[in-house]
Amino acid sequence: MKLLGIDTGGTFTDFVYFDGQVLRTHKVLSTPDAPERAILQGISDLNISLSEELRIVHGSTVATNAVLEGKGARTVYISNRGFKDVLTIGRQARKQLYNLTPELTTPPVPSKNCLETSGRITAKGEVLEPLTEADLEELNIELEKLKPEAVAINLLFSYIDPSFENKIADAIEKSCFVSCSSKILPVYREYERGIATWLNAYVGPLMKGYLKRLQDQLGQSGVSVMRSSGNTCNAGQAGDEAVHLLLSGPAGGIKAAHHLSNYIATSNLLSFDMGGTSTDVALVDGELDITGESEIAGYPVCIPMINIHTIGAGGGSIAYIDDGGLLQVGPESAGASPGPACYGQGGISATVTDANLILGRIPKGIRLGESLTIDFTNAEVAIAKLTERLGLASDCETAAGIIKLANEHMAQALRVISVERGIDPRGFCLMAFGGAGGLHVCELAEQLGMTQAVAPNHAGVLSALGMLVAKPGRHITHTIGCLLKDIDEYQIEEEINKLTIQARQALTREGHNTEKTIDTTALDLCYHGQAHTLTVPWSDKTDCENSFHQLHLSRYGHRLETPVELVNIRVGIELEQDLSLNFGTNHATNDLQVDNQGSFLWRSQLVAGDVIVGERIICDPDSTIWVAPGWQAVKDQFGNVVLTKL
Repeated sequence: MKLLGIDTGGTFTDFVYFDGQVLRTHKVLSTPDAPERAILQGISDLNISLSEELRIVHGSTVATNAVLEGKGARTVYISNRGFKDVLTIGRQARKQLYNLTPELTTPPVPSKNCLETSGRITAKGEVLEPLTEADLEELNIELEKLKPEAVAINLLFSYIDPSFENKIADAIEKSCFVSCSSKILPVYREYERGIATWLNAYVGPLMKGYLKRLQDQLGQSGVSVMRSSGNTCNAGQAGDEAVHLLLSGPAGGIKAAHHLSNYIATSNLLSFDMGGTSTDVALVDGELDITGESEIAGYPVCIPMINIHTIGAGGGSIAYIDDGGLLQVGPESAGASPGPACYGQGGISATVTDANLILGRIPKGIRLGESLTIDFTNAEVAIAKLTERLGLASDCETAAGIIKLANEHMAQALRVISVERGIDPRGFCLMAFGGAGGLHVCELAEQLGMTQAVAPNHAGVLSALGMLVAKPGRHITHTIGCLLKDIDEYQIEEEINKLTIQARQALTREGHNTEKTIDTTALDLCYHGQAHTLTVPWSDKTDCENSFHQLHLSRYGHRLETPVELVNIRVGIELEQDLSLNFGTNHATNDLQVDNQGSFLWRSQLVAGDVIVGERIICDPDSTIWVAPGWQAVKDQFGNVVLTKL
């Protein structure tokens, strides 16, 4: 089986092709208006034959961009009577606590598109208000008037008994996309469950359409999509659960970082993925951190996903002067079109990439992604405009200020997933990837007090590599809601078995053999009366309770004698698949000629054990590493560049 990993980013679309023996990598500029166009171009550039033997795993930003840009499907929200405003009211949390005149936010679903109906049950599953045929008929009349593209159904306590939601879904005309909360997120908290259900309906039609067009153009090749949890799903089914694709691309990078931790000296990593548009950071402490409390565009996303923190800082982040005369960087990005000024694609704004070029950290004659020629003059012109307005002595001062600001944004993001969670980053290794990650890794490590870092082989396309090492799988969560002492262990095991069967059936429907799987189970626990939970692996009640107390003490600095509550049960299964990847590549050598004793050299020119000390640039066709003064770099046997603070 030949494998092709594709990661569609905001600036570049990355490719990693494994023909069974050798890895080949490639990058092309993304085409945001039609992402499949860049994909087909890359496949053509690599001269890959589309056949039954080719398996494609794709990380897509279509769902993410639709949410961020507010360009999803026209959706109707159906709830119980008296609860149609749940998504608008939310948790009444204010972003600015002392702002008495906050800016009004647009509700997820306009009031006219929120419908109410009967079919209400109690917290014990008892029918409080039946759902009648008249209710269903009335809903269809309203839907006929509104003519939505998608419908989100979120009834109270549907995670206990989904029958009323199922009846509504069956009664709705099949001309639109239907999303039920009992299938998307069967957990308590009607607001969070409702948002997940709405998001699924909001982006579902777009993803289904996009994946169908892509599959049609890729012919007989099998296409899978990366889910936010780090597992893959058949493209034919992925659109029905589109909310699980919101972190599709970034999840690939973290999955690759976790895989590569087996090839370096430590499994304790802070991963740092800096692309052209954004930076994604995560913590890999031996295992991936799967969370049920994430956020996108200000909305809570409580589906199982890798714990990733994303900020708008990348190589394409635009530098500008604000109304107060101060230099600012991001979050607006030049993107793929027109891109940074140095891309020569019509961009005129100075970006982080332009600043790195001015400082000499990117060679003038290099080609990015083997095809995009760098235009130094354009970068000079863009930076010079800022230099003049700031009244600085040189463009290098301006460029250094841009880099310093960008680094501070990214360092703060790394603190969010480490220091703010009670974790000392000094005991970790900083793994930097993405096209721009290696240019900033030394300075970021110093800001966090870290002395070890690594720029992995294929760093510029690592998210696409993660698509290849990811395995088909499912993560399912279900609410229990009782004190831990009041539930027997056999009841917990029975619920775990139900969820495991459900996950296996989902994989079986995709055509997978589920005889050999890796199963994980965990409990979401909290002290009785708390609103937030901590997740601990399941073994038995006593061990889980002790683990919770210790984790609470570590995270918050104290533990309580209050009874522990079991909120949710989490089950994850993935297929056992061993993929032996040859870490060597056959990518072409760039035409920039450099001396091994000079400032620039190619990673491919280094052999295992070579030591580089002092300020040097190590180049790849898809990324660049700046070895800062006071650091040394060593290439290991797998092609990774290991960086150590002297």
